[in-house]
Order: sequence, then C-alpha cells, then structure tokens
Amino acid sequence: MPGSWHLYHTPDHLFVRRNQAWWQAPGELTWTTLTNRNGLFQWLTDHYSEWEHLSSPPDLSRWLPPVETQEVWAAGVTYYRSRDARMEESQQSGGATFYDKVYVADRPELFFKALGHRVSGHHDAVHIRKDSEWNVPEPELALWITSEGSIEGFAIGNDMSSRDIEGENPLYLPQAKVYDRSLALGPCLYVPEQPLPGDTRIQMIIERRRQVVFSGETTLDQLKRKLDELVSYLFHSMDFPDGVWLLTGTGIVPPPQFTLNPGDEVSIEIEPIGMLMNKVHYFSRD
Repeated sequence: MPGSWHLYHTPDHLFVRRNQAWWQAPGELTWTTLTNRNGLFQWLTDHYSEWEHLSSPPDLSRWLPPVETQEVWAAGVTYYRSRDARMEESQQSGGATFYDKVYVADRPELFFKALGHRVSGHHDAVHIRKDSEWNVPEPELALWITSEGSIEGFAIGNDMSSRDIEGENPLYLPQAKVYDRSLALGPCLYVPEQPLPGDTRIQMIIERRRQVVFSGETTLDQLKRKLDELVSYLFHSMDFPDGVWLLTGTGIVPPPQFTLNPGDEVSIEIEPIGMLMNKVHYFSRD
C-alpha cells in the first residue's frame, strides 16, 4: 500500500503505528473522537508529529477491540460459497430458496450483530452456544464507517454462527448470530491511503490441540457486492452518530461435518491488516 496507519485500542491509551514507528495519542482523544472523522488517513498524517513518539513498541498485552459505543452490523450471502452453505443448512426447513434469492437481489441482507460490550478483541475468547450443535467461525473484512457514511478503515471480523439454529428456520437468524461474545474484531483499525485491492487474501486456520483441523482462504474480488453499495443500504434509513462497523460477509465456510469445540483456536489473517486470534469457549454466566 502507498501508505497506512494501524490504530490500537488499550484500556489506558490509544496508539498509532506507521511501518515500525509508534506514537501515543493524546489523552483527551477517545476512540470515537479519534476515528469518527472523514479523511482519517490525512488527519493522522497531519497530526501524528504532535504526539508522543515511542522509542519501543508499547505494551499491548491487554488489547481492546477497535470499538467503543458503536454498533456492529453485518451483511450476509455476499459470497457464492456463503450462498451455497446457507442453502445446504436450510434445505430441510424449506428456507433454501431465500438465500439464493437474496444473493441475486438488488437489496442485500443486512442485520444487527453486536454492541461494543459484546465484542471480543485480539486474544480474547469467542463463545459458542450450548443449545447449538453446529457452530462455525466466519472470517470477514470489517469496514469502519464514519457517521457521515465514509469508509475510512478496515479490521478483521470473526462472525460466530450457529448454523443448525439458522438452518432450522431463517427467522432464528438473530439467535444464531447475536449473543455474548459472538463476534471478535481486531487486531486494530487499519487506515490505508488507498482502498484494499481485489486480490487481498483472507485466510483462516482452526487448530485443535495444536493440530490444524481446517484451513481456507478467499480474496476480496470474490465478494459479489461493492462496499459502497453495502454502506448505502445500511445508511438508507438509519443514522450512526458515533460511526458504525459493517462486516462484509464470508467466503470461507468449513464443511458440513465440522463444528467448533471449546478450546479450539481460530486465526484469521488479512494482510496488510494483521492477524486476529481467538480461543473458543462455551457461553457461561459463571
């Protein structure tokens, strides 16, 4: 990329990185006031020299996801592979044709995914439901969009999904998708000077007891919908005063016989954003 910034969120500070150099943002800036601005790349380029330059990388042992008060929304059935998977899981319920129709329709599928307090960050746990027997991670490119509807950056998203619940009836989608720690987002907010190219790769590896049990990859040019098109529909009748995250769908789906187990580790990489790693736990109130 011609130029880019990586923004990191910790409990105490905000950090920015360009190449191998680090700066700490001033304390009066919150995550929202720093990131919810059009022309974010240029603003960072104009102001970083005023901030504290760090002689060594900061302590990032406690990473937060790149979200504060913002909502996270998601788009579905945006890749051909996702369309096929949704049709397979919904065959018995008679809902398979709906996914085929939305894939070719003008209007995309958009749904609410999470508020900030339910989102996991890099190295945090993601949850699977105890009332589901078929759970998978969905690796996705996440768009950071300002309150004015401008795409200003990207992150990696892990959209956890209970495929048997959604497959039983499409109306159960919220229960299959929306629950505590059903989303990981990170490892940072990536702010490039230019949009990500179509050959950008999304890769996912799932390990169980240190053995790879699934791996897959896709590229952004397999995404059927244009990013601006998804944003346009999201903002059509809603506003987001602090900005919003939008997941763009998945093109990597494990085979039907695969389900996540507690203890599995999911690694998703999108270069040049970085890698998002999470361990799988059951949801528990204990």
